[in-house]
Amino acid sequence: QMQLAESGGGLVQSGDSLRLSCAASGGTFSRYAMAWFRQAPGKQRELVAAINWRGGMISYTDSVKGRFTISRDNAKNVVYLQMNSLKPEDTAVYFCAADTSFPFRPAPRTGAAEYDNWGQGTQVTVSS
Repeated sequence: QMQLAESGGGLVQSGDSLRLSCAASGGTFSRYAMAWFRQAPGKQRELVAAINWRGGMISYTDSVKGRFTISRDNAKNVVYLQMNSLKPEDTAVYFCAADTSFPFRPAPRTGAAEYDNWGQGTQVTVSS
């Protein structure tokens, strides 16, 4: 079981940037795909970005393409989400997740149900 801890959320203005971090412990981080999801009030949890075990394949939801960047540092057991040009509609709780069902999966999966380790989440609020 991998423990995940997010940090870096906060209250910002439209157009600002934030970088979220997710520190992993208790598992072999470098073998597994990681993802960031978000959930706004009254909405379903949705994928923001996913990255495979070595960072060579990445997937983004359309609404964040060109603004957000997911990356990972396997030496530090950390996955990042750089968020630029933030918009009020990006306001949500952001969750880090790991898919530990299969090591060295070539492409990251994109469904929330496919991820079996979750952090507690960090709030991102973007004011207009």
